Amino acid sequence: MGAALRLDYLSIFPDYFQVLHLSLLGRAVEHGIVEVHSWDLRDWTHDRHRTVDDTPCGGGAGMVMKPDPWGEALDELLGPDPDPEVHVVVPTPSGYPFRQSDAEDLSRVRRIVFCCGRYEGIDHRVLDYIASRWTLHELSLGDYVLNGGEVAALAVTEAVARLVPGVIGNPESLTEESYAPGQDGLLEYPVYTRPISWRGLDVPEVLMSGHHGRIAQWRHDQSVELTRNRRPDLI
Repeated sequence: MGAALRLDYLSIFPDYFQVLHLSLLGRAVEHGIVEVHSWDLRDWTHDRHRTVDDTPCGGGAGMVMKPDPWGEALDELLGPDPDPEVHVVVPTPSGYPFRQSDAEDLSRVRRIVFCCGRYEGIDHRVLDYIASRWTLHELSLGDYVLNGGEVAALAVTEAVARLVPGVIGNPESLTEESYAPGQDGLLEYPVYTRPISWRGLDVPEVLMSGHHGRIAQWRHDQSVELTRNRRPDLI
């Protein structure tokens, strides 16, 4: 087994990440496949109120996260020397859309640090500083806004970690799902299990035929139709 993928989370709500000790990812942590650390950004403040935000320069609503706590935290966690092999993920609505290909790329690195912003976001100089020392990824989950970066960081984590060898029990299951390379960019076909008849609804007959060629063709046709209806941009 190779070195564990190390995941660090900087947030003012570090308890958000206790969920990473559950389910398959929790088992991967127990087995040393993935290493998880969460940090309270307020530990790098120096006033009695543990202040991490201030009003935006130029005016406007809301508050902006101050650069000093972020800079001190990153320097302490990542050391004094630049290292492009460390990848820093900043979830933000203004980021690049997060894709399955991004998850695949990140699953092959050795360390990812998630910087979870709140309020109106993080002072942009922090992002410039990160980009000058480590590999920065500004990522968006979609065209909507969350209260903070924690939920997005968890979503990215699950998408990435499940691709790390040893996390998923049956690696073949990764090749037949939406956005997987084996799916040619199509959405995954509908799936069924027993009982064959349930509340007047039956499993499609072809799936019970035992004819592998017909089953494969049916699944492909279903994927094409589903993708055409729901995500025509993928066709």
